[in-house]
Amino acid sequence: MTRPLIVLFAALLAATPAVAETRLWAYDAADRVTQALTRGVTLQVQRGLFGSVRVETLFSTSARGSAEMRRGGPDGVRRALPAGSAETAVYSIVAQGDGRGLSRALCPGSDEAWLVLGRVRQGRPLVMQAVGRWADGTFRHCVQLSYRYRGEWAGQPNGLGAPEEPSLSER
Repeated sequence: MTRPLIVLFAALLAATPAVAETRLWAYDAADRVTQALTRGVTLQVQRGLFGSVRVETLFSTSARGSAEMRRGGPDGVRRALPAGSAETAVYSIVAQGDGRGLSRALCPGSDEAWLVLGRVRQGRPLVMQAVGRWADGTFRHCVQLSYRYRGEWAGQPNGLGAPEEPSLSER
């Protein structure tokens, strides 16, 4: 009896990447600071078999641009967060393409930047904390970005930036 369960569980784990799906969730700025920096974003997320969500790309919904995101970062990023911050998932902003510009916009003067996100869930508000590392090696909190969930895109964003308005479905 135990052997069939182990085989079934192993098959289920092997199928996990095939079951994962890519989704596009749009968010509008929820405060003035966020609106001044980004207005709104669309996150390309990979949703796993058990409901886990991994952010892959951040698209600007107000201008043409995107930045690839990679999960993980140094411990200094979390230590730089403001006291009481609930965000825990660290994502490095890949410096290629528009990622370098996003890093400079969020943390002017830093050599590298990370976004620390709370739990990303469809239909829920989202808070991101930007943290940068300066040339002297210190990590500093740069800005908190707050977003309201807007909806899910039915298709891919056009080009690298603003998705077409009619394809957004409220959920």
